[in-house]
Amino acid sequence: MAEPSQDSLDRMWKFVKGFAEKSGTTFHPNRAVTEAVVNGLAAHVDELGKPLCPCNFYQDKQAEAKLRRWICACDEMQIYKYCHCLLFVREDGMPITEYLPEDHEGRQVYGLVTDPSPDKGRALRHKATPQTLTQPQTDQTVMRDP
Repeated sequence: MAEPSQDSLDRMWKFVKGFAEKSGTTFHPNRAVTEAVVNGLAAHVDELGKPLCPCNFYQDKQAEAKLRRWICACDEMQIYKYCHCLLFVREDGMPITEYLPEDHEGRQVYGLVTDPSPDKGRALRHKATPQTLTQPQTDQTVMRDP
């Protein structure tokens, strides 16, 4: 991937800082993780005109950019508050998995990671699949509203 322009880097840093605040998340505690993702987003802005997630492989980047599901902040982040890139995480560096379907790979890998700021983020929560979850602090099963 080519080095991104300074203009695209500046735009992406402004975007990710604002989105982290808006969503109640923080950047990964390892600065190298954050910088790598932001550089990849900025490079895609230069290449495609859109901040396509740099953490996926795409056979056709242009087609994926048109679908918009992997444009940062991606559908998973907007619906489930889950960032597979680890750009938007909790202060401890863990991705939020609380709202993911139980069979999602993020839930399988990280387990149940609760959201410290449930009042922020998830602009597209209405697109989430309703599911039954077990609350981490009790044995009660409850229905989560999407």
